[in-house]
Amino acid sequence: MATGQRKDPFRNFRFRVEIDGIQQAGFSDATGFDSTIDVIEYREGTDPTHVRKLSGLTKYGNITLKWGQTDSLDLYNWHKEAIAGSIQRRNLSIIVVDEAGNDKGRWDFVGAWPTKYDAPDFNAKGNDIAVESLEIVHEGMTRVS
Repeated sequence: MATGQRKDPFRNFRFRVEIDGIQQAGFSDATGFDSTIDVIEYREGTDPTHVRKLSGLTKYGNITLKWGQTDSLDLYNWHKEAIAGSIQRRNLSIIVVDEAGNDKGRWDFVGAWPTKYDAPDFNAKGNDIAVESLEIVHEGMTRVS
């Protein structure tokens, strides 16, 4: 890296979400995308007095999306189809964007479907935005860039 050249971290509020066949903008939060590998402790009778650590199943966290309520019912209808027993698995991507609007980081998720929908809370004394949320499960995550 040349002298005087900086590599600033990307801002966490500049992102977009792509879901196969669903067009919706204005997500305020996209959280929970992680992966964990279970640890299996194993010891044979002739081993020293400590256990070996083997890798087990990989588990993926649920993604939670939050957005200000609009007249779009696309995400709600996706969940409604799941309630009716018709699970529509879709691919989903979360993309971080730099200050100039260029894509800089991308996480792709496969086999995603909604498991929980939260309607907004209402308060006649408040002045907050009505926020809906959708919890999504998936079967794999890859960081592409």
